[in-house]
Amino acid sequence: MLTGDLVRVRGSKDRIIPLYLNRNSEQWLEAAESLLAIFRENVGMTRGEIEEEIDDLFGGGGKATLVHRGLAKVLEDRAEFEVVSDVPPETIRDKVFSAAAEARRRLRQREKAPEPAGSTDGLVLSARPSFHRDEVLAAVSAELKLEPDVILQGLFADLRDENRLLKFDDMTAQRLIDRYNVALAQAVLLRSVRVEVEVRNEGPTRYRQIFRRLKFHRLVYKVNGTMDDGYTIFIDGPASLFSATTRYGLQMAMFLPVLLHCDDFRLDAELRWGPRREPRSFHLDAGVGLTTHQLDQGTYVPAEIPAFVERFRQVVPDWELTDTTDVIELGREGVWVPDYRAVHKSTGTDVFIEVLGFWKKSSLDRLLRLLPRHGPPRFVLIVSDKLKVDEGALAELSGPILRFKEIPSAPELGTLLNGFLHGPKADEAPGRLF
Repeated sequence: MLTGDLVRVRGSKDRIIPLYLNRNSEQWLEAAESLLAIFRENVGMTRGEIEEEIDDLFGGGGKATLVHRGLAKVLEDRAEFEVVSDVPPETIRDKVFSAAAEARRRLRQREKAPEPAGSTDGLVLSARPSFHRDEVLAAVSAELKLEPDVILQGLFADLRDENRLLKFDDMTAQRLIDRYNVALAQAVLLRSVRVEVEVRNEGPTRYRQIFRRLKFHRLVYKVNGTMDDGYTIFIDGPASLFSATTRYGLQMAMFLPVLLHCDDFRLDAELRWGPRREPRSFHLDAGVGLTTHQLDQGTYVPAEIPAFVERFRQVVPDWELTDTTDVIELGREGVWVPDYRAVHKSTGTDVFIEVLGFWKKSSLDRLLRLLPRHGPPRFVLIVSDKLKVDEGALAELSGPILRFKEIPSAPELGTLLNGFLHGPKADEAPGRLF
Protein backbone atom coordinates (compact mmCIF):
# COMPACT_ATOMS: atom_id res chain seq x y z
CA MET A 1 0.00 0.00 0.00
CA LEU A 2 1.35 3.42 -0.92
CA THR A 3 1.68 5.95 1.87
CA GLY A 4 0.31 9.47 1.46
CA ASP A 5 3.67 11.01 0.58
CA LEU A 6 4.02 8.63 -2.38
CA VAL A 7 0.64 9.32 -4.00
CA ARG A 8 1.00 10.92 -7.46
CA VAL A 9 -2.15 12.64 -8.70
CA ARG A 10 -3.25 15.71 -10.61
CA GLY A 11 -6.38 17.79 -10.20
CA SER A 12 -8.92 18.60 -12.87
CA LYS A 13 -11.55 20.94 -11.42
CA ASP A 14 -12.85 18.93 -8.45
CA ARG A 15 -11.58 15.55 -9.68
CA ILE A 16 -8.51 13.68 -8.45
CA ILE A 17 -6.77 11.80 -11.28
CA PRO A 18 -4.02 9.33 -10.34
CA LEU A 19 -0.90 9.47 -12.51
CA TYR A 20 -0.78 5.82 -13.55
CA LEU A 21 2.29 4.39 -15.24
CA ASN A 22 2.20 2.99 -18.77
CA ARG A 23 2.70 -0.74 -18.22
CA ASN A 24 4.42 -1.03 -21.63
CA SER A 25 6.79 1.94 -21.22
CA GLU A 26 10.42 0.94 -21.73
CA GLN A 27 11.47 3.64 -19.25
CA TRP A 28 9.33 2.27 -16.42
CA LEU A 29 9.94 -1.37 -17.29
CA GLU A 30 13.69 -0.72 -17.06
CA ALA A 31 13.29 1.09 -13.73
CA ALA A 32 11.09 -1.72 -12.39
CA GLU A 33 13.64 -4.34 -13.44
CA SER A 34 16.45 -2.41 -11.73
CA LEU A 35 14.49 -2.24 -8.49
CA LEU A 36 13.65 -5.93 -8.68
CA ALA A 37 17.35 -6.73 -9.10
CA ILE A 38 18.18 -4.80 -5.93
CA PHE A 39 15.71 -6.83 -3.88
CA ARG A 40 16.67 -10.13 -5.52
CA GLU A 41 20.39 -9.66 -4.93
CA ASN A 42 20.35 -8.15 -1.45
CA VAL A 43 18.82 -10.86 0.70
CA GLY A 44 20.65 -10.57 4.02
CA MET A 45 21.28 -6.82 3.70
CA THR A 46 19.66 -4.25 5.99
CA ARG A 47 16.70 -2.16 4.97
CA GLY A 48 18.86 0.96 5.28
CA GLU A 49 21.49 -0.48 2.93
CA ILE A 50 18.82 -1.38 0.38
CA GLU A 51 17.31 2.11 0.52
CA GLU A 52 20.77 3.63 0.17
CA GLU A 53 21.39 1.54 -2.95
CA ILE A 54 18.05 2.71 -4.41
CA ASP A 55 18.98 6.34 -3.70
CA ASP A 56 22.37 5.83 -5.33
CA LEU A 57 20.71 4.41 -8.44
CA PHE A 58 17.85 6.89 -8.86
CA GLY A 59 18.86 9.88 -6.73
CA GLY A 60 17.25 11.07 -3.53
CA GLY A 61 14.22 13.35 -3.19
CA GLY A 62 12.21 15.32 -5.73
CA LYS A 63 9.30 14.56 -8.03
CA ALA A 64 11.50 12.63 -10.44
CA THR A 65 12.11 9.88 -7.91
CA LEU A 66 8.60 9.71 -6.44
CA VAL A 67 7.72 6.90 -8.83
CA HIS A 68 10.86 4.96 -7.94
CA ARG A 69 10.12 5.24 -4.23
CA GLY A 70 6.55 4.16 -4.86
CA LEU A 71 7.66 1.12 -6.85
CA ALA A 72 10.16 0.32 -4.10
CA LYS A 73 7.39 0.56 -1.50
CA VAL A 74 5.36 -2.02 -3.43
CA LEU A 75 8.37 -4.35 -3.42
CA GLU A 76 9.04 -3.69 0.26
CA ASP A 77 5.50 -4.83 1.02
CA ARG A 78 6.33 -8.12 -0.71
CA ALA A 79 9.54 -8.56 1.29
CA GLU A 80 10.01 -10.08 4.72
CA PHE A 81 12.46 -8.35 7.05
CA GLU A 82 13.68 -9.67 10.38
CA VAL A 83 15.67 -8.59 13.40
CA VAL A 84 19.00 -10.44 13.26
CA SER A 85 20.61 -10.69 16.68
CA ASP A 86 21.74 -13.61 18.87
CA VAL A 87 20.48 -11.74 21.93
CA PRO A 88 17.40 -9.45 21.98
CA PRO A 89 18.59 -5.90 21.14
CA GLU A 90 16.83 -4.46 24.19
CA THR A 91 18.88 -6.83 26.39
CA ILE A 92 22.13 -5.75 24.71
CA ARG A 93 21.22 -2.07 25.09
CA ASP A 94 20.38 -2.56 28.75
CA LYS A 95 23.73 -4.26 29.39
CA VAL A 96 25.77 -1.74 27.36
CA PHE A 97 24.10 1.35 28.80
CA SER A 98 24.34 0.00 32.34
CA ALA A 99 28.02 -0.86 31.88
CA ALA A 100 28.73 2.59 30.39
CA ALA A 101 26.94 4.33 33.26
CA GLU A 102 28.93 2.30 35.77
CA ALA A 103 32.21 3.12 33.99
CA ARG A 104 31.42 6.85 34.06
CA ARG A 105 30.46 6.64 37.73
CA ARG A 106 33.86 5.12 38.55
CA LEU A 107 35.58 7.87 36.55
CA ARG A 108 33.78 10.58 38.50
CA GLN A 109 34.82 8.95 41.77
CA ARG A 110 38.46 8.89 40.64
CA GLU A 111 38.28 12.56 39.65
CA LYS A 112 37.01 13.47 43.13
CA ALA A 113 39.73 11.48 44.89
CA PRO A 114 42.38 13.44 46.99
CA GLU A 115 45.32 14.80 45.03
CA PRO A 116 48.21 12.31 45.07
CA ALA A 117 51.64 13.18 46.39
CA GLY A 118 53.85 15.04 43.93
CA SER A 119 51.24 17.53 42.82
CA THR A 120 52.26 21.17 42.58
CA ASP A 121 49.96 24.04 43.48
CA GLY A 122 46.93 21.76 43.17
CA LEU A 123 47.98 20.51 39.72
CA VAL A 124 47.69 16.74 39.36
CA LEU A 125 50.70 15.35 37.57
CA SER A 126 48.99 12.12 36.49
CA ALA A 127 46.74 12.12 33.40
CA ARG A 128 43.04 12.63 33.89
CA PRO A 129 41.17 9.28 33.60
CA SER A 130 39.20 8.94 30.36
CA PHE A 131 36.22 6.88 29.21
CA HIS A 132 37.09 3.90 26.97
CA ARG A 133 34.25 2.57 24.79
CA ASP A 134 36.15 -0.62 23.95
CA GLU A 135 36.44 -1.50 27.64
CA VAL A 136 32.66 -1.27 28.04
CA LEU A 137 32.10 -3.46 24.98
CA ALA A 138 34.66 -5.97 26.20
CA ALA A 139 32.94 -6.21 29.59
CA VAL A 140 29.49 -6.78 28.01
CA SER A 141 31.03 -9.18 25.50
CA ALA A 142 32.44 -11.29 28.32
CA GLU A 143 29.13 -11.25 30.21
CA LEU A 144 27.01 -12.26 27.19
CA LYS A 145 29.69 -14.49 25.68
CA LEU A 146 29.52 -12.69 22.33
CA GLU A 147 32.20 -11.03 20.21
CA PRO A 148 32.36 -7.20 20.48
CA ASP A 149 31.46 -6.88 16.78
CA VAL A 150 28.32 -8.94 17.38
CA ILE A 151 27.43 -6.68 20.31
CA LEU A 152 27.73 -3.63 18.05
CA GLN A 153 25.64 -5.21 15.30
CA GLY A 154 22.90 -6.22 17.69
CA LEU A 155 22.80 -2.98 19.67
CA PHE A 156 20.15 -1.38 17.45
CA ALA A 157 19.20 -4.36 15.27
CA ASP A 158 15.50 -3.81 15.98
CA LEU A 159 15.47 -0.34 14.42
CA ARG A 160 13.70 -0.21 11.05
CA ASP A 161 16.82 0.58 9.00
CA GLU A 162 18.75 -2.25 10.67
CA ASN A 163 16.20 -4.99 9.87
CA ARG A 164 17.61 -7.48 7.38
CA LEU A 165 15.89 -8.77 4.26
CA LEU A 166 14.98 -12.40 4.91
CA LYS A 167 13.15 -13.24 1.68
CA PHE A 168 11.42 -11.57 -1.23
CA ASP A 169 8.32 -12.58 -3.21
CA ASP A 170 9.56 -12.07 -6.76
CA MET A 171 7.52 -10.82 -9.71
CA THR A 172 7.99 -9.52 -13.25
CA ALA A 173 8.66 -5.87 -14.09
CA GLN A 174 5.28 -5.49 -15.79
CA ARG A 175 3.45 -7.02 -12.82
CA LEU A 176 5.25 -4.55 -10.58
CA ILE A 177 3.91 -1.65 -12.66
CA ASP A 178 0.42 -3.16 -12.57
CA ARG A 179 0.62 -3.53 -8.80
CA TYR A 180 1.85 0.05 -8.43
CA ASN A 181 -1.07 1.40 -10.45
CA VAL A 182 -3.60 -0.50 -8.34
CA ALA A 183 -1.87 0.67 -5.16
CA LEU A 184 -2.17 4.26 -6.39
CA ALA A 185 -5.94 3.89 -6.84
CA GLN A 186 -6.20 2.17 -3.45
CA ALA A 187 -4.39 5.06 -1.76
CA VAL A 188 -6.91 7.51 -3.25
CA LEU A 189 -9.84 5.40 -2.00
CA LEU A 190 -8.49 5.71 1.55
CA ARG A 191 -9.76 9.31 1.46
CA SER A 192 -13.26 8.34 0.37
CA VAL A 193 -16.47 9.30 2.14
CA ARG A 194 -18.82 7.40 -0.14
CA VAL A 195 -18.21 5.01 -3.02
CA GLU A 196 -20.71 4.04 -5.71
CA VAL A 197 -19.92 0.95 -7.79
CA GLU A 198 -21.93 -0.22 -10.78
CA VAL A 199 -21.33 -3.72 -12.15
CA ARG A 200 -23.12 -5.09 -15.22
CA ASN A 201 -23.07 -8.05 -17.59
CA GLU A 202 -21.54 -10.50 -15.12
CA GLY A 203 -22.71 -14.02 -14.29
CA PRO A 204 -24.07 -15.28 -10.95
CA THR A 205 -20.66 -16.60 -9.88
CA ARG A 206 -18.98 -13.21 -10.27
CA TYR A 207 -21.77 -11.38 -8.47
CA ARG A 208 -21.58 -13.83 -5.57
CA GLN A 209 -17.84 -13.28 -5.40
CA ILE A 210 -18.26 -9.50 -5.27
CA PHE A 211 -20.86 -9.61 -2.50
CA ARG A 212 -18.89 -12.20 -0.56
CA ARG A 213 -15.78 -10.03 -0.75
CA LEU A 214 -17.72 -7.01 0.47
CA LYS A 215 -18.74 -9.10 3.46
CA PHE A 216 -15.29 -10.59 3.93
CA HIS A 217 -13.79 -7.09 4.08
CA ARG A 218 -16.63 -6.09 6.43
CA LEU A 219 -17.65 -3.07 4.42
CA VAL A 220 -20.86 -1.17 5.15
CA TYR A 221 -22.88 -1.24 1.93
CA LYS A 222 -26.29 -1.48 0.32
CA VAL A 223 -27.24 -2.73 -3.13
CA ASN A 224 -29.84 -1.81 -5.76
CA GLY A 225 -30.59 -3.68 -8.98
CA THR A 226 -31.12 -7.18 -10.29
CA MET A 227 -29.10 -9.98 -11.77
CA ASP A 228 -30.43 -9.15 -15.25
CA ASP A 229 -29.89 -5.38 -15.11
CA GLY A 230 -26.73 -5.33 -13.02
CA TYR A 231 -26.16 -3.96 -9.52
CA THR A 232 -25.30 -0.58 -8.06
CA ILE A 233 -23.43 -0.88 -4.75
CA PHE A 234 -23.23 2.02 -2.32
CA ILE A 235 -20.29 1.65 0.09
CA ASP A 236 -19.49 3.88 3.06
CA GLY A 237 -15.92 5.15 2.73
CA PRO A 238 -13.33 5.32 5.53
CA ALA A 239 -13.66 9.10 5.89
CA SER A 240 -17.39 8.76 6.69
CA LEU A 241 -16.85 6.71 9.85
CA PHE A 242 -16.26 7.91 13.38
CA SER A 243 -14.21 4.93 14.56
CA ALA A 244 -11.93 2.18 13.22
CA THR A 245 -11.17 4.43 10.23
CA THR A 246 -7.63 3.16 9.52
CA ARG A 247 -8.62 -0.47 9.71
CA TYR A 248 -11.78 0.10 7.69
CA GLY A 249 -9.84 2.10 5.11
CA LEU A 250 -7.47 -0.81 4.59
CA GLN A 251 -10.43 -3.12 4.06
CA MET A 252 -11.87 -0.70 1.51
CA ALA A 253 -8.59 -0.62 -0.41
CA MET A 254 -8.31 -4.40 -0.35
CA PHE A 255 -11.72 -4.76 -2.02
CA LEU A 256 -10.62 -2.93 -5.19
CA PRO A 257 -8.58 -5.81 -6.74
CA VAL A 258 -11.73 -7.99 -6.63
CA LEU A 259 -13.68 -5.39 -8.61
CA LEU A 260 -10.94 -5.32 -11.26
CA HIS A 261 -11.86 -8.89 -12.25
CA CYS A 262 -15.06 -7.46 -13.76
CA ASP A 263 -15.22 -6.56 -17.46
CA ASP A 264 -17.93 -3.91 -17.12
CA PHE A 265 -17.78 -1.75 -13.99
CA ARG A 266 -17.79 1.89 -12.92
CA LEU A 267 -16.59 3.31 -9.61
CA ASP A 268 -17.21 6.87 -8.41
CA ALA A 269 -16.01 8.07 -5.02
CA GLU A 270 -16.58 11.19 -2.99
CA LEU A 271 -13.31 12.18 -1.31
CA ARG A 272 -12.07 14.46 1.41
CA TRP A 273 -8.67 15.52 0.07
CA GLY A 274 -5.64 17.17 1.58
CA PRO A 275 -5.04 18.73 5.01
CA ARG A 276 -8.21 20.81 4.70
CA ARG A 277 -10.28 17.75 3.67
CA GLU A 278 -11.68 19.53 0.66
CA PRO A 279 -14.42 17.74 -1.34
CA ARG A 280 -13.09 16.01 -4.43
CA SER A 281 -14.18 13.11 -6.65
CA PHE A 282 -12.49 10.04 -8.12
CA HIS A 283 -13.60 7.94 -11.08
CA LEU A 284 -12.47 4.51 -12.21
CA ASP A 285 -13.87 2.15 -14.81
CA ALA A 286 -12.80 -0.91 -16.78
CA GLY A 287 -11.53 1.30 -19.62
CA VAL A 288 -8.72 2.66 -17.42
CA GLY A 289 -7.06 -0.72 -17.84
CA LEU A 290 -5.93 -1.47 -14.29
CA THR A 291 -4.84 -5.09 -13.94
CA THR A 292 -5.58 -6.90 -10.70
CA HIS A 293 -2.79 -8.77 -8.95
CA GLN A 294 -5.23 -10.89 -6.97
CA LEU A 295 -5.95 -14.44 -8.04
CA ASP A 296 -9.55 -15.26 -8.87
CA GLN A 297 -10.04 -17.54 -5.88
CA GLY A 298 -13.75 -17.35 -5.11
CA THR A 299 -15.32 -16.50 -1.77
CA TYR A 300 -14.16 -16.18 1.84
CA VAL A 301 -15.51 -15.82 5.37
CA PRO A 302 -14.13 -13.76 8.28
CA ALA A 303 -11.20 -15.39 10.08
CA GLU A 304 -12.89 -15.92 13.46
CA ILE A 305 -15.89 -17.78 12.03
CA PRO A 306 -14.46 -21.27 11.25
CA ALA A 307 -13.87 -21.96 14.97
CA PHE A 308 -17.45 -20.96 15.71
CA VAL A 309 -18.79 -23.26 12.97
CA GLU A 310 -16.81 -26.21 14.29
CA ARG A 311 -18.05 -25.53 17.82
CA PHE A 312 -21.66 -25.28 16.59
CA ARG A 313 -21.44 -28.68 14.90
CA GLN A 314 -20.21 -30.18 18.16
CA VAL A 315 -22.79 -28.71 20.57
CA VAL A 316 -25.86 -28.40 18.31
CA PRO A 317 -26.01 -31.79 16.55
CA ASP A 318 -29.70 -31.49 15.58
CA TRP A 319 -28.89 -28.79 13.03
CA GLU A 320 -26.63 -29.06 9.97
CA LEU A 321 -24.73 -25.84 9.21
CA THR A 322 -23.31 -25.38 5.71
CA ASP A 323 -21.91 -22.55 3.60
CA THR A 324 -24.34 -21.05 1.12
CA THR A 325 -23.69 -19.28 -2.17
CA ASP A 326 -27.25 -17.91 -2.48
CA VAL A 327 -27.81 -14.32 -3.63
CA ILE A 328 -31.30 -13.35 -2.44
CA GLU A 329 -32.93 -10.40 -4.17
CA LEU A 330 -34.90 -8.10 -1.86
CA GLY A 331 -37.44 -6.85 -4.37
CA ARG A 332 -35.71 -4.13 -6.36
CA GLU A 333 -34.13 -2.66 -3.23
CA GLY A 334 -30.96 -4.71 -3.21
CA VAL A 335 -29.73 -8.18 -2.43
CA TRP A 336 -28.86 -10.21 0.60
CA VAL A 337 -25.94 -12.63 0.65
CA PRO A 338 -26.17 -14.85 3.75
CA ASP A 339 -23.15 -16.81 4.95
CA TYR A 340 -24.74 -20.06 6.06
CA ARG A 341 -27.85 -22.20 5.84
CA ALA A 342 -28.83 -24.19 8.93
CA VAL A 343 -31.13 -27.18 8.30
CA HIS A 344 -32.90 -29.06 11.11
CA LYS A 345 -32.10 -32.71 10.43
CA SER A 346 -35.43 -34.24 11.49
CA THR A 347 -37.88 -31.63 10.12
CA GLY A 348 -36.00 -30.05 7.21
CA THR A 349 -36.64 -26.54 8.57
CA ASP A 350 -33.99 -24.20 7.16
CA VAL A 351 -32.70 -20.85 8.42
CA PHE A 352 -30.35 -18.44 6.65
CA ILE A 353 -27.58 -16.92 8.77
CA GLU A 354 -25.41 -13.86 8.15
CA VAL A 355 -22.41 -12.64 10.18
CA LEU A 356 -21.91 -8.85 10.17
CA GLY A 357 -18.63 -7.12 11.06
CA PHE A 358 -18.57 -3.35 10.48
CA TRP A 359 -22.12 -2.01 10.46
CA LYS A 360 -24.29 1.04 10.91
CA LYS A 361 -27.68 1.23 12.55
CA SER A 362 -29.20 2.50 9.30
CA SER A 363 -27.90 -0.52 7.36
CA LEU A 364 -29.27 -2.96 9.95
CA ASP A 365 -32.60 -1.12 10.08
CA ARG A 366 -32.87 -1.41 6.32
CA LEU A 367 -31.97 -5.10 6.31
CA LEU A 368 -34.48 -5.90 9.05
CA ARG A 369 -37.13 -3.94 7.16
CA LEU A 370 -36.53 -5.69 3.84
CA LEU A 371 -35.92 -9.27 4.96
CA PRO A 372 -39.45 -9.91 6.31
CA ARG A 373 -40.97 -8.53 3.07
CA HIS A 374 -38.70 -9.99 0.42
CA GLY A 375 -36.32 -12.42 2.08
CA PRO A 376 -36.60 -16.02 3.22
CA PRO A 377 -39.11 -16.84 5.99
CA ARG A 378 -36.40 -17.57 8.55
CA PHE A 379 -33.13 -15.79 9.17
CA VAL A 380 -30.67 -14.85 11.94
CA LEU A 381 -28.21 -11.94 11.94
CA ILE A 382 -25.05 -12.49 13.99
CA VAL A 383 -23.68 -9.03 14.82
CA SER A 384 -20.26 -8.16 16.24
CA ASP A 385 -20.16 -5.64 19.10
CA LYS A 386 -16.40 -5.27 18.70
CA LEU A 387 -16.44 -3.80 15.19
CA LYS A 388 -19.60 -1.73 15.36
CA VAL A 389 -19.67 1.82 14.07
CA ASP A 390 -22.79 3.20 15.75
CA GLU A 391 -22.44 3.02 19.53
CA GLY A 392 -25.41 1.57 21.39
CA ALA A 393 -27.57 1.13 18.28
CA LEU A 394 -28.25 -2.57 18.82
CA ALA A 395 -30.34 -1.80 21.89
CA GLU A 396 -32.84 -0.05 19.60
CA LEU A 397 -33.15 -2.90 17.10
CA SER A 398 -35.60 -5.79 17.19
CA GLY A 399 -35.44 -9.06 15.31
CA PRO A 400 -33.56 -12.36 15.29
CA ILE A 401 -30.17 -10.98 16.30
CA LEU A 402 -27.32 -12.77 18.07
CA ARG A 403 -24.67 -10.42 19.47
CA PHE A 404 -21.05 -11.38 20.13
CA LYS A 405 -17.73 -9.80 21.09
CA GLU A 406 -15.02 -12.26 19.99
CA ILE A 407 -16.68 -15.47 18.72
CA PRO A 408 -20.45 -16.09 18.46
CA SER A 409 -21.97 -18.45 21.02
CA ALA A 410 -22.91 -21.75 19.40
CA PRO A 411 -25.43 -22.72 22.16
CA GLU A 412 -27.16 -19.32 21.89
CA LEU A 413 -27.48 -19.72 18.14
CA GLY A 414 -28.92 -23.20 18.71
CA THR A 415 -31.57 -21.70 21.01
CA LEU A 416 -32.51 -19.11 18.38
CA LEU A 417 -32.75 -21.77 15.69
CA ASN A 418 -34.95 -24.01 17.81
CA GLY A 419 -37.37 -21.11 18.11
CA PHE A 420 -38.10 -21.46 14.36
CA LEU A 421 -39.22 -25.08 14.56
CA HIS A 422 -42.86 -24.06 14.90
CA GLY A 423 -42.56 -21.04 12.58
CA PRO A 424 -43.57 -20.54 8.91
CA LYS A 425 -43.39 -23.40 6.43
CA ALA A 426 -40.27 -23.67 4.32
CA ASP A 427 -42.14 -22.67 1.15
CA GLU A 428 -43.68 -19.46 2.50
CA ALA A 429 -42.61 -16.21 0.80
CA PRO A 430 -39.01 -17.14 -0.09
CA GLY A 431 -36.74 -14.57 -1.65
CA ARG A 432 -35.44 -15.11 -5.15
CA LEU A 433 -32.40 -17.41 -5.12
CA PHE A 434 -29.69 -17.91 -7.71
